[in-house]
This record gives sequence, C-alpha cells and structure tokens, in this order.
Amino acid sequence: MSRSRLKTRFIALSLILIGMALQAAVAAEKDFSGIELRIGGDTGKSGLTTPLQILVLLTLLSLIPAILVSVTSFTRLVIVAHFLRQALGTQTMPPNQVLVGLSLFLTFFIMQPVAEKMNQEALQPMLDGKITEMQALEQASGPLRQFMLRYTREKDLALFMNMAKQPRPRDARDIPMRIVIPSFMISELKTAFQIGFALFIPFLVIDMVVASILLAMGMMQLPPVVVSTPFKILLFVMVDGWNLVIGSLVKSFY
Repeated sequence: MSRSRLKTRFIALSLILIGMALQAAVAAEKDFSGIELRIGGDTGKSGLTTPLQILVLLTLLSLIPAILVSVTSFTRLVIVAHFLRQALGTQTMPPNQVLVGLSLFLTFFIMQPVAEKMNQEALQPMLDGKITEMQALEQASGPLRQFMLRYTREKDLALFMNMAKQPRPRDARDIPMRIVIPSFMISELKTAFQIGFALFIPFLVIDMVVASILLAMGMMQLPPVVVSTPFKILLFVMVDGWNLVIGSLVKSFY
C-alpha cells in the first residue's frame, strides 16, 4: 500500500472522528439547561446569609492587624519597647520579632477582661441565635469603647469632635467609634512618647558621664557609645529592668 493511500485513509478516519465528536457536542448542548449560580440562601427570620457571613469574616480577618494596632494597648507597648532599645544603644537587640511578640502577648494579657465582656455580651448570644450579627457588633463595641475612653484625653476627643462637627454628646455611648478610635490612638502615642522620654534620662546620664571622662583623658577618637553601652546594659540588668518596665506598663492599664 502506497504512502498516498495511507495518508488518504488517515485523513478520512480523522474527519469521521471529528464529525462524531461534533454530533455528540450538539446533542449535549440540546439537553444543557445552563449553569445556575446561587448567591445567598435562606436567611431565616433575621441575620445575614452564609456567603455574606463569609465575606464579613474574611474582611475582619484582613483588618485584624489594623484593629489590633488601633483599639488595643499594642501601640503603647511596642513604642515603649523600641524606645527602650534605642536608649540602651543595642541597635537591633532584642530584634523586632521579639519586641513585637512580647507586645502582642502583653496585649492579650491586658485585653483579656475586655475580650471576656465582648464574648459574654455579644459573641455567645449571637452563636445562640438570640441576636443578629449587626446587633452583636453593636454590643461588642460597648466594652471596647469603654476601655478606649478610659485612656483617651478629653482634649483629643474634643479635637475630633470639632473636626467632625458633632454636637456635644450626652453620654459616652453617644460618641461614635470613628471619633473614639483616632482620639485613643493619639492619646496612646503621647503617653508612649512620655514614657520613652523618661526611659532615656538615666541612660543619657551614663552617655554624658562616659563622654566627659573620655574627653578628659584625651581619648577623643574613641566613640563614647562603645564604652557606655556595656555600662548601660549592666545597669539595666542589675536593676532588673525588664521586670520594672513591663510591670509598670501593664499596671498603667489597671
């Protein structure tokens, strides 16, 4: 059998197979009723549908870092920890991961009473079906607002109230969260900087004493920080500095 006949038969067989495939596709298309995409579901008497609940949950998970920094004690703790490291002059020791981890677990410790109230007043009733998700969110904001207002200065609250052109509230519950949160944050920043300044003073005295001694000895080419850093670390360890600093920070929230 010649090559030309083989090619002809192969092409004919291929055309027959393609035709059969097209017929099967047309037959399947006639019975195809389309794709049905359902978003939503039975919401019951109240509340959000399951897809919306998933959307809200994913949104909250993406906003957890910002929420953690904004409405908890994390801001004050991590800023004071970085000020302490700069005052000691140890540059990157302890590393950022250690300072952030320490601040994170101290935040859990400090915020535990607030979290328990939010769980009792909002989360558990929502899981039992007694209240809706929006009602749970509103009730959960109560203990958190109370915590933030306890450490927020009236001057900072007045600043954002005036910028938002809000009337004077009759009660703390009348202050919206969009005013409470930034007021709390700038109050925490001011408090953290005040504590950081107080931490710098004893270590600054050591730097000045060491610099004066080196200058009197004529050792001007030797950086004072090379000599003062070991003394600052020694002083910090001798007075049990971590215990004092962390204890004072935690007690400032009680």
